[in-house]
Amino acid sequence: MSTARAARSARPTLRLLAAAVGIFGPAATTMALAEDLEPFEASYAWSWHGATVAISRLKLEHHGGDSWVYSSTSEPRGLGYLYPMRPALSSTLRITGQGVQPLSFKAEGGGTDHNADVTFDWSAGRASGVYEGVPVDMSIKPGIQDDLSVQIAMMVELLHGRTPERLSMIDRNSTREYRYQREGAQAIETALGRIDTVIYSSQHQGSPRVTRFWCAPTMGYLPLRIEQKRIDSLEWTMDIRSVRRD
Repeated sequence: MSTARAARSARPTLRLLAAAVGIFGPAATTMALAEDLEPFEASYAWSWHGATVAISRLKLEHHGGDSWVYSSTSEPRGLGYLYPMRPALSSTLRITGQGVQPLSFKAEGGGTDHNADVTFDWSAGRASGVYEGVPVDMSIKPGIQDDLSVQIAMMVELLHGRTPERLSMIDRNSTREYRYQREGAQAIETALGRIDTVIYSSQHQGSPRVTRFWCAPTMGYLPLRIEQKRIDSLEWTMDIRSVRRD
């Protein structure tokens, strides 16, 4: 597999670990747990066939009230320099009684076929813009996420004490559903020390690929390790390098 193809297969992770999220619960509970979120900045080492090919940095900022911004940047390492794209992604979102609602999603530095600029108009119930070169004009319903907001939605669900079951995520001018399940608990060695995690797996129906996330309850369910397998073959992994909380 070429480095470029490996990067494309890792799109859900490079776009902020596109994990699965379940159905949102009562409005009052959602609002209470939104306050439990803390701004942070984390970095991950992305390895392909055992070699580090990129460092990804994720940042969650609170802009006051129910407004948040989640962003991701990636820089190549080693063989990653053979892949010329430098993806930078940003999701502006809000957390209300209706759950996590993306307001806009932008992806730059990935070339025309990978860039995106999508606006979510919840009052009109529509999303519009461009996603990976495809014009977007579609109806949306509560629960739909973009490539980045889905991670915050997952963390909010887990903070509620609920196991997510599925997600709907925008994919060009349509949506794609992922299902996942809890697979158990494990203490893992990380750059931050030995930390207890809960393991979740995610899979799109009909896909041979399964993505697993090792989430740390003591860190707001931030994923500390992510891996993707195609049948029994490990394609790539991401491991936490650092975390800073404001």
